[in-house]
Amino acid sequence: MQFLRKLLAVALCAAPMVAASAATTWTMASGYPESSFLTQNIRQFIKEVETESQGQLKIDLRSNDTLIKHDAIKRAVQAGQIQAGEVRLGVYGNENPMYALDGLPNIAANYEEAALLTEAQKPYFDKLLKKNGLRAITYVAWPGQGFYTKTPISGPEDFKGKKLRIYSPPTQKMGEMLGFQATILPFAEISQAFATGLIDSLFTSAQTGIDTQVWDNCKYFMYTGTLHNKNVILVNERAFRALDPELRKIVLAAGERATKRGFEMSEKAGKETVETLSKNGMTVTEAGPEVQKVLADVGKTMMDDWRKNASPEEQEVLDNYLAAKAKAAK
Repeated sequence: MQFLRKLLAVALCAAPMVAASAATTWTMASGYPESSFLTQNIRQFIKEVETESQGQLKIDLRSNDTLIKHDAIKRAVQAGQIQAGEVRLGVYGNENPMYALDGLPNIAANYEEAALLTEAQKPYFDKLLKKNGLRAITYVAWPGQGFYTKTPISGPEDFKGKKLRIYSPPTQKMGEMLGFQATILPFAEISQAFATGLIDSLFTSAQTGIDTQVWDNCKYFMYTGTLHNKNVILVNERAFRALDPELRKIVLAAGERATKRGFEMSEKAGKETVETLSKNGMTVTEAGPEVQKVLADVGKTMMDDWRKNASPEEQEVLDNYLAAKAKAAK
């Protein structure tokens, strides 16, 4: 009996060591700084996963392009170089038309419409990403967008010739149709591009303006709304399947909460960040009717062009969204 008691005591002492050694650590990459609401949302997601899993799944987040450049994160997750990453869907518009859909001007002009579009796209994204060994667990819409310029914009004619930084093929096309010289650049290169004269204006959210301290290079921000592009948290499907079933449930549930919270944080950040631009000396205005009409016309043309390149299944996603949008407007 004494021997058995000693053996049991040894087993009990060894148990925590076995549990600790069974813990899994994922590496995750993001292109945005810690000050961004996107990164703050991810931090909360990680905290929930680690707490609810009792440390059995830990996630090491490397933010602000410190591990992998933003545009290369999707490929790194797909290849298994890292287990998770946050990406902006519109960056991959050349791979599939669906990635670019939320980048069409005015297709989702507010958060309610952005949520409806997300729901319409999810089943398609599930299948598309699965083919590439990926899984989306969180979707977050960006705040509405606008133009940052060195000189004031009084009408569409003032766009012509300005060197505009944008972030995706759809926004590049939009910029060119508006008369800009539009260049796609990753977030981390914005400050250097201003310094070298490669760009003299931006089309992006107020959040990105703050993250890059845009007031050092521009004095005017004209809010248009226009777009609510989505970021997603992607995980490597093989790494996800390697988790115990209970851990998978924890990750998915935390991801769903991060989507809901992310939309709320985005809307709040949209309001607060515009105020921050004003506090840092920028002149903030709302786009006038002429600018909004031009943007609407561009959006209609781009939607028609999108349909030409989309498969019947992809067009059905758009039709379902437009039907849901019309129903919600009644």
